Formats: sequence, structure tokens, C-alpha cells
Amino acid sequence: MTPLLLLVVLIPFAGAVLAAPLPARAIRTLATAAALITATLAVAASWLAFPGTYRAGLLSLEWLGDGRGEGLFGVLIDPLGTVLLLVATVIGFLTILYSTRYLRERNREHPVGEEHQGRFYFWMLAFLGSMAGVATAPNFLQLFVFWELTTVCSWALISFYRSEKSLRAGFKAILMTHAGGLFFLIALLVLFAQTGSFDFDAPSRLQGPLRGWVYVFFLIAAWSKAAQVPFHTWLPDAMEAPTPVSAYLHAASMVKAGVFLMARAVSSGWAMPAGVGALTGILALATILIALSFYFIQDDLKRLLAYSTIAHLGYVLLGVALGALGSPVGFQGGVLHILTHGFAKATLFFVVGAVAYITGSRSISALGGVARVMPLTATAYFVGVLAVTGIPPFACFWSKFMILAGALQIPGPLGPGILVLVLAESLIAFGWMLHVGQKVFLGEQTELARVNSDPPPAMSGVLVALMVACLVVPLFGIPLVRWIGG
Repeated sequence: MTPLLLLVVLIPFAGAVLAAPLPARAIRTLATAAALITATLAVAASWLAFPGTYRAGLLSLEWLGDGRGEGLFGVLIDPLGTVLLLVATVIGFLTILYSTRYLRERNREHPVGEEHQGRFYFWMLAFLGSMAGVATAPNFLQLFVFWELTTVCSWALISFYRSEKSLRAGFKAILMTHAGGLFFLIALLVLFAQTGSFDFDAPSRLQGPLRGWVYVFFLIAAWSKAAQVPFHTWLPDAMEAPTPVSAYLHAASMVKAGVFLMARAVSSGWAMPAGVGALTGILALATILIALSFYFIQDDLKRLLAYSTIAHLGYVLLGVALGALGSPVGFQGGVLHILTHGFAKATLFFVVGAVAYITGSRSISALGGVARVMPLTATAYFVGVLAVTGIPPFACFWSKFMILAGALQIPGPLGPGILVLVLAESLIAFGWMLHVGQKVFLGEQTELARVNSDPPPAMSGVLVALMVACLVVPLFGIPLVRWIGG
């Protein structure tokens, strides 16, 4: 198992280094093969490990201590890590496959020449390897190393077009997320100074108020990484990135690393103080509602989806908060939402990418009647909307259901209050997303929509695969998360 998990992390990095100097066609082939092999090995490792936990130490540094003596650096696969690993690697492969056609000179929105292919695939494969490292990290220190690597990769990819807007967006993203990472580092220093360990259950060994402060530091780091209020402004600006990058960033990578940190910290010992858990839940609800309020003033389809992502990451943290307050079902629902939202949101972003590729525009007001010439893309949009807003039997229905069931396990008025707010948000979001879909895909055809057809086969094939995933992912995800914190 150890060689298998090491290959999942190392193959993307090796592919990045090998692909960069090659001709464009060879780069695309090698990058796709590396991503496919990585996803296949990740699925195999997850299958072999389920439902247990596998841990192996690889490197010991005596002066830093090794916690349980299993090695300071190593690999870990368990149900929680498996959720992020599958999201990161499977969607990572689909992203790279989609990119092989999207990043071309025929792209009407952003033509990309052959000379830029090496730079793009180098950073995309490094991003994939970094996320695999986050998912398989056996302790906080190793998680922090890969966490910071995702920050660097996202900066390079957000700035990919090198326009003034994209460079500014990339700088803002790295500044805000790295500032949050400093709080992660402070938490690590406190853990080592007080416990001599970086193990995931080390916070449970802290005494008094210090334990609460460590969780608060973790929470600030997670808020910045996951673009939660008040650190949310970098994510809509990051839409200057190529759309496949936006899809991976929102569905499977850096922002999911933020919420994963909190899920890992809470589930290892269930030691988060109730006050910090309540704070997490309150700010998660505030983020959900604030993000919703921005839906109605967006004309850029990608910015609309960015605010939707901010809200849905709030759902994950709401589930984490419920777990800290004593509801395993709510926590399981939050973790499941990492998986279900990932595939649903990837579907929507790839739809927007296909529309922009063919028409050259992402403007809601400038597009209309697109379904007449892009029926597959239009179908994928509405499937993605059903999945992301939680309409049964599509993906996010199951995770939202578990979160709400967990909320009702909390005594007092808090549970019913969460129920009302979540249902209201879901209904309003569903209505607005349908309104946008009616305007862009079913309304009167505009001049920009007078195009030839759906996107090329590689892009269309990814849309079909994701539509299927929006239905079947819960069949795999629910049995997986039921082994977490039960």
C-alpha cells in the first residue's frame, strides 16, 4: 500500500517536470496520462483501504519527535482522506483532459498558443500532486507543507494569462491565503511546544484555553483558504484564471483543502471546544447568506459560480461545526458535501468554459438561446444546477439532508433555525440559477449564440462523465463517510 500511495503523490510531480520542456502535443499526452494513472491508483488505494485506516512512516527526525513513533513524514489513507483524494484526483484528471482542447488558439474567449502549454501543465500537475499530498498527509506538519504548495500553484495558475487583472488577482489570492497559512504555522508551533507532536490528535492533549486558541488559529487558516467571510473577496477575483483552473480550484483543490483541515482537526479526538464549534457554525451560516446576496448582481457566469462556491464551503464548515457540537451525522454530511459539491460544481464550471470557448463570452446579459446550438452543454448546466442546489436524487441533496438531520440532533432552537436558513438558501439559489439558465440557454437567441455546435469531443465527454457523476457519486460517498466519527 505504501508504494501505491507514494506513486499517487509523486507521479503528478514527475509528470510536471517531464512534460514542461516537451512539444505541445507531447505535453498534452503526457499530462493526460499522468493524471489518469494518478486517478486510477488513487481509486485502487481507496478500494484496498476501505473501510479501515492505513498509515506508514517514511522519515523520522528525532529532534522534532515522531508522535506515536510512526515517522514524522509518511502516508495515511482513511475514509476522511479518501474523500478528498478521490475528489482531487478524479476531477484533476477530468480537468486536464478538458484542458487539452480548451487551451487552444481556437478558444474564442482566450486563445492560447502552443508556447504556453508547458507552463500550464507544469502547474496543473503540481497542483494535482499537492492536493494528493494534502489528502494523504499523516500529520499536521506534512499537511502544512502541501497546503502551502497548493497556494503557490494556485497563484501561478490564477495569473496564467499575465494580464493586469490576472496578475493582480493572483497576487491577492496568494497574499490572503498565505496570511491565513501563518495562523496554521502558529498553531503548529504551539502544538510542538506543548505536546512535542504534530499528530492530528495532538490538540486534544492541550489543556485549558490554549486548546481553544489552537482551534481558532486553524479556523482562521481555513477561512482564508476556503474564502469564507471576511476573507472571501479573493475567490471571485480569481476568475481571471483559465476556466479549467477555476473548475479545479472551486471543485477539488485549494478551497477544499481549507475545509479539509477543519474536518481533520475536529474528527481526530473531537476536542474542539463547544464555543469554537458555535463560532464556526455561526460564521458558516453568515457566509452562506452573504454569498447568496451577491448572486443577484453578477453578470459574469464564473463570478456567479464563485459566490456559489463560497456558500457551499460554508455548508462543509457548518457540518464540521455540528460535529464539534455533538452530531456525527451532521459532520458526515459536511464531509460528504466535499465530494458531492465537487462534482456538481465542476459540471457547472465546465459548462461555462464550453460556452465561452464557443461564443467568446461569459456575460449573462449578452447570451441567450444557447441551447438551440449547444444542447449537450445546456443539459449539463441544468443537471449541474439540480445537483448543486440539492434537488433529489442528485448529488448535494444527500449531503444537505445529512447536514440538516444532524442539525436537528442539536438540542434547543439552533437546529430548527439552521433548518429554516438552509432550506431558504437552497430555494432562493435554485430559483436564481434556473432564472440564469432560462436567460442564457432557453431565452431569445442573441447574436453571440449564433454558433455551430457543442464543444469538441474531449470537452463534451467530460460534461457527460460529470452528469453521470452527479447522480452516482452519493452511492460511493455515503458508505464512505458513514465510517467517519460514527
